[in-house]
Amino acid sequence: MPEIHESIAQHYHERTKYNPETLASKNQKLDWAKQPVPFKEYKIGSTLDLKPYLQEIPEAFANKPDAQWWQRLSRLLFRSYGLTARMPSMGSTVYLRAAPSAGGLYPAEVYIVSRGTPSLPPGLYNYQCRTHSLMHYWESDVWQALQEACFWHPSLESTQLAIIVTGVFYRSAWRYEDRAYRRIFLDTGHLLGNIELAAAITDYRPHLISGFIDEAVNDLLYIDPQQEGAIAVLPLADLLDIKQNLPIGCTALPSATETSYPQIPDGELLKYFHRHTQIQPGITGKLNLPMVKQEKSLEDKYNFPFCLKIPTSTTPIFWGENLLDLEITMHKRRSTRAYSGDDLTFDELKALLDFTYQPKNYIDQSLDSSPDYCDLNLIETFIAVCGVKGLETGCYYYAPKAQELRQIRFKNFRRQLHFLCLGQDLGRDAGAVLFHTADLKSAISQYGDRVYRYLHLDAGHLGQRLNLAAISLNLGVSGIGGFFDDQVNEVLGIPADEAVLYITTLGRPR
Repeated sequence: MPEIHESIAQHYHERTKYNPETLASKNQKLDWAKQPVPFKEYKIGSTLDLKPYLQEIPEAFANKPDAQWWQRLSRLLFRSYGLTARMPSMGSTVYLRAAPSAGGLYPAEVYIVSRGTPSLPPGLYNYQCRTHSLMHYWESDVWQALQEACFWHPSLESTQLAIIVTGVFYRSAWRYEDRAYRRIFLDTGHLLGNIELAAAITDYRPHLISGFIDEAVNDLLYIDPQQEGAIAVLPLADLLDIKQNLPIGCTALPSATETSYPQIPDGELLKYFHRHTQIQPGITGKLNLPMVKQEKSLEDKYNFPFCLKIPTSTTPIFWGENLLDLEITMHKRRSTRAYSGDDLTFDELKALLDFTYQPKNYIDQSLDSSPDYCDLNLIETFIAVCGVKGLETGCYYYAPKAQELRQIRFKNFRRQLHFLCLGQDLGRDAGAVLFHTADLKSAISQYGDRVYRYLHLDAGHLGQRLNLAAISLNLGVSGIGGFFDDQVNEVLGIPADEAVLYITTLGRPR
């Protein structure tokens, strides 16, 4: 077998690209008889009902500390991943959730690990979103095992609760095959964005840990690693307990870079890739394990001397007293199905960018000024403007540190965007289409192949902030994970080194 120089992450990315010449031949009819159920069921365990604590009136639990504690946890879980609507579909019911998911497949599962509190005994709990309850399926103390799996991360020293998010592979692979791995992590990124904001509403602060010993966390949860895998661990610091008001810690750790691998058949690539992006037991001596968050670079990556530079600073979105408007927005969020083609305003676009990329502007509204991502330095943002009043049509690079748009191509891209988004009218009729990209080779040199997870988690997290900002402004928004990868770079003039991760369309709903 000839020597392979590209890593498994690069190989996976190339193998799962959509190409207009080959996509039609790959299209297969879905086997609806094998459609996965997007809910996990347990045959044994005890159920803790969270529905009574969804009272909107705080006075209902006045002078009842235990009930107030349960109300906070109930609201956090409901606003993050709870059911928000039921829709009939092909003779059955589709349950929509607070976090968006490609194809409504919802591959993520949410677990709670309790160290042992006066209200929640130690053990493992699965969040049953269909009934808004917790299934207590393991009663022993597992906190120390979690600490060991997370390399004794400081955020686990004083906290009492942690959320663990996993991905159930087949739920997405049933429809999207090997490319589903991208969507699983984008969907989980959406969920992380919701958890971040729902935690602010309920006086928690989640601390993201995306670098951990996979096998140990999977074993701790008693999940089958062939079917489901741990994706993120989030210790929940209770902001009402001063001992848990912790400094920000390291979120991402490197894995190995795999360049020697066999021929992998279609249909097996997803699971092979996941297995080879894991951090293995006993590797601590080989890893540099910083326990503080890395400083962000001082300058934006692309600073073209020839381009027009347009400031984007603006007045922050107001989310209401006690973030009530944010909570309402999280509940009513929906992915838009069609746009009218009418223009957005530049003020609207600036507000979207401000909420998504400038969290420090929202500290006065009690939102986290520096929420956890894996490494935002790796993510770049390009925007194709087709219909924004006050902006020329063309492609722009968004520089979040300088807070400005930098125009890199002059053109109306409506026809090409329709093609790039696999013929979806959302691409054609949007006023602006935002692209998250990353230099994959450079990112792998920093974090190994595991960085592919980090990139898509962060892109999804940013995408969810865009979702909520758009809904709050009565705009339409829809994420797109299926696109012609290489052709995006060619059409928009994006550097070839930038791997396209995610597309978010923005427009006026029809």
